[in-house]
This record gives sequence, structure tokens and C-alpha cells, in this order.
Amino acid sequence: MKIIAVIPARYASTRFPAKLMQDLGGKTVILRTYEAAVISGLFDDVFVVTDSYIIYDNIVSNGGNAIMSKKEHESGSDRIAEAVEQLDVDVVINVQGDEPFIDAKPLEQIIEAFKQDKEKKIDLASLMFEITEEDEINNPNNVKVVVDQQNFALYFSRSVIPYPRERNVGVRYMKHIGIYAFRKEALLDFYKWPMLSLEASEKLEQLRYLEYGKRIKMIETNHGSIGIDTPEDLEKAKQLLKELNQR
Repeated sequence: MKIIAVIPARYASTRFPAKLMQDLGGKTVILRTYEAAVISGLFDDVFVVTDSYIIYDNIVSNGGNAIMSKKEHESGSDRIAEAVEQLDVDVVINVQGDEPFIDAKPLEQIIEAFKQDKEKKIDLASLMFEITEEDEINNPNNVKVVVDQQNFALYFSRSVIPYPRERNVGVRYMKHIGIYAFRKEALLDFYKWPMLSLEASEKLEQLRYLEYGKRIKMIETNHGSIGIDTPEDLEKAKQLLKELNQR
């Protein structure tokens, strides 16, 4: 099974413009994410796929692999699909460019899920972890996911799901970590499908897979991440990096 990591990297960002090129302890956010994926040692190759020559040059000038997107894309999955369409690969791991602190353990969990999936029931796999703080649950920047008894995703939302009409029934709130693993076939199918209403409403590309009947296996992990969506998130990331360097 050939496994590669691809990091889609747009320069523009609605909530935090040019966030991937922000300084994080002397290196850009995107470069730190790329290096973390390489250091994990889990992948046959790691690529950054970008629409920006600024990001491309940042990666290549530091010895990394980068691919320029040939087309405009609505989502990271579209960008990745274009990049891997001609590659000989079985599973593609999408590592989010704004999550520089994902470590090897959850990536290993995702890869193992595919290795154990002998009947190929899994089209995609992704990660989730439990959140308990009220402000975390209510924050629309934190995407929540609900799953069935086999931990296949039922729905993702920026809203609070499930809605707590009854609070004492043992509901757990699960935050989605934006790392995906795709079978190449599922990724290329996504590339051909038009966006439907749920994805358009929530601006969550994973909903396109659910709307077209693909199955997303969610793997619970204790390994959270700091996604950099706002300047405040960047400050938290800088503090975390400082603490890690002092250990």
C-alpha cells in the first residue's frame, strides 16, 4: 500500500489572510506543518499543493516538495485530486496546512484503519476528539461531528450537534480534526461531483462525500491539535512551541 501526504495550501484566507505564511518561531506555519509530516516517517512522499508562488517558494527553498495547482479550486480535496490524479498511490493523507502540531500517533491510527479494512468499506478516514468546555462546543470555528455505532460519520457542522435539548443523556461532543485519508478512487470521484447544498451552506467539503454516499470512518484520538484560524490561535501556537522547545 503506497501512502503519501498532501498538504493543500491556499494563500488567501477569509478569517486570517496569509495565515500559512505567518511566522511561528522563525519558520512559517506551512513550513512547520510540512516538516512535521516529513519527520513522522509515515509517508512514501510528502507534498505541499498550492495556488501561491509565495508558498511554493517557501517550501522549495527549504528543500521541500511543492506542486503548483493548475486550476482554481473550491476545496482542498479538489486541489489534492488534481495533484495526485496521475500518481501511482493507494491512500492519500490530507494534512491541513494550518495545523502544525499534529504528531505521528494519530497519523498512525488513520493508516492502520486502512490496513485493517480488508473489505474496503472505508472510503475516507479522519480524526475526532472529545471537547467539554462550553465555549469550545459553541465556537463555529470548531467543526463538530456525530457518528454511528461503528464510528462512521453521520454529519459534520459548525453548529452545536447534537442540540442539547436534554442534557443528561450521556452525549459527547466530538471536534473534527481536519486530517483526512482518502482512497484515491474516492478522491477522484469527489473531483468530478458538483457541490451540493449542505457543503455550500456549511462550507465544509467533507459534507460532499456524505451527500454522495461515501463512508467516512472517524477515529477517536486523545491527540488534539491547534488549528490556526485567527491571530489569537497563532499566539496560542507560539506559546505552545515555546513550551515544547523548553522541554
